[in-house]
Amino acid sequence: MKLARRQFLQLTAGASAFPAIARTANAQAYPSRPITIVVPSGAGGPSDVVARIVTERMRGSLGQAVIIDNVPGANGTLGIGRVARAAPNGYTLALSVSSSTHVFNGAIYALPYDVINDFEPIALVADSPLLIIAKKAMPATDLKELITWLRANPDKASQGNTGQGSPAHVAGIFFQKQTGTHFQFVTYRSVGQAMQDVIAGHIDLMFTAPSISFAPVRAGSIKAYAVMAKNRLASVPDVLTVDEAGLPGLYASTWFALWAPKGTPQEVIGKLNAAVLDGLTDPGTRSRLSDLGYEIVPREQQTPEALAAQQKAEIEKWWPIMKAANIKGE
Repeated sequence: MKLARRQFLQLTAGASAFPAIARTANAQAYPSRPITIVVPSGAGGPSDVVARIVTERMRGSLGQAVIIDNVPGANGTLGIGRVARAAPNGYTLALSVSSSTHVFNGAIYALPYDVINDFEPIALVADSPLLIIAKKAMPATDLKELITWLRANPDKASQGNTGQGSPAHVAGIFFQKQTGTHFQFVTYRSVGQAMQDVIAGHIDLMFTAPSISFAPVRAGSIKAYAVMAKNRLASVPDVLTVDEAGLPGLYASTWFALWAPKGTPQEVIGKLNAAVLDGLTDPGTRSRLSDLGYEIVPREQQTPEALAAQQKAEIEKWWPIMKAANIKGE
């Protein structure tokens, strides 16, 4: 009986090791087939553009095709939900405006997934601090004068955004809270439409990405008061930071990151992170992103651990602001 028991224990121990061995072997062989990156927005949008630029270089690093699958709808929740439900094997990933999909959406929607616990962070791909801009006829010449004018004219100004919980809307709420101002929100179907109305003078303000605003700023069609970041932007180097303009700490940005389903092996996460970093060190990739107004963060901020820490810090910052403002998903 002792021998039979010993044999049984050996067999069960061996059987329990098979899944771990299989996972290790699969991770070592990864990738052995094409990888799909879900972009939870339409073709041509910011996430789609960033994904297509970065994945060009990733294909060479990984030795496999990388397919972009646009899954728009429900403010990104449809595409992100699909990734949350995917097998955790590294072949279905998400690249998104993660400040929205992995921070804001968690505060305003009853999601079928958890923005923290159902994903593995891979890498922060690009950052895009928002600019505070206004129509050309706005009488204020700098940020301090703008705040003074807004305080003297409550609810007379209008700020364009793409809806409740959008980056511009949340940044506007944050600005009002920090400055004691109040203005109206005007919702548009796209950021481009809102920008056209600022240029035409139909609305007064926007808090928007450089990729949308730097061309009219350079042309003198609108006023730029500050960039909502610690450092100036290469795309509009003459625009002061909020710290320099007299409103320190008023930081807000849209940032793009790559995620995998929870449980994806760390060896796979490591290979994907290395492929992203390889792409972001390529001069051509960096130049194309910079030309569109996107910033590439320092290397120490491109690790999975740094991305997890950024998401945690952003949630701790934005969720109380959004809940206090009673922002609800549309």
